[in-house]
Amino acid sequence: MAFIKCEFFSEVLELSTSMTVLLPQQTRTQIGMQNKAAGDKHPTLYLLHGLSDDDSIWTRRTSIERYAAPLGLAVIMPQVHRSFYTDMKYGNKYWTFLTEELPFLARSFFPLSDAREDNFVAGLSMGGYGAFKWALNHPDKFSAAASLSGVTDIVSLMKTPEREATFHLVYGDDDIAGTENDLFSMVEKTHRNEQKPLLYQCCGTEDFLYEDNLRFKTMCEKTEYDLTSNFGPGEHEWGYWDKTIQDVLSWLPLRNKAEL
Repeated sequence: MAFIKCEFFSEVLELSTSMTVLLPQQTRTQIGMQNKAAGDKHPTLYLLHGLSDDDSIWTRRTSIERYAAPLGLAVIMPQVHRSFYTDMKYGNKYWTFLTEELPFLARSFFPLSDAREDNFVAGLSMGGYGAFKWALNHPDKFSAAASLSGVTDIVSLMKTPEREATFHLVYGDDDIAGTENDLFSMVEKTHRNEQKPLLYQCCGTEDFLYEDNLRFKTMCEKTEYDLTSNFGPGEHEWGYWDKTIQDVLSWLPLRNKAEL
């Protein structure tokens, strides 16, 4: 695969920012790699980082390049700081950047498919929240979304004293229950949509977000939303995410999977 550190200017953010990009490359003689590239436009996974990280973290802490290579899958990893993938009350417009500007720019720079069935989003922790939020608010853009140890019950998490400062910068004093920022509300609004994205959820049983993830699973069961859940031993750490991102990639409904 091609590994690209892409520095660019965002009109929405009004500043220079970055994304880390993996692009499929067909090779025959590269030792230890099985690279595939099918067609002119690549299927694409937007892969989102967590609260303390940046766009480089997935390539530094996991073998995502090696896992994506045999699938012919492009991976776009953007930088959103501690925004919770939201237009911040006291900060920048990262939701608008993510959902409107980023896909447009990425497709203008690289040969990426814009077909819904070729687009997926996943993330860990804060990024798991961002992945579900993006897919549930824009079900016409993604065929599938995955959350790894994700923040699924943000309304409850906001009430914990140790996180008040972080969430105050993001949401101010707003009550986000029932809004586009509330995943439980968005499941209720989206579950009858014929074009709703498939959802995949995993979380370790020793993770501090485990109970929140169980509540999200229960909500999806009540609304009969198509959710695949994977719970088992694990904590909130990179060994778990390096393992489970492989499960996510195996689960993705790639159109070319039968050819691999």
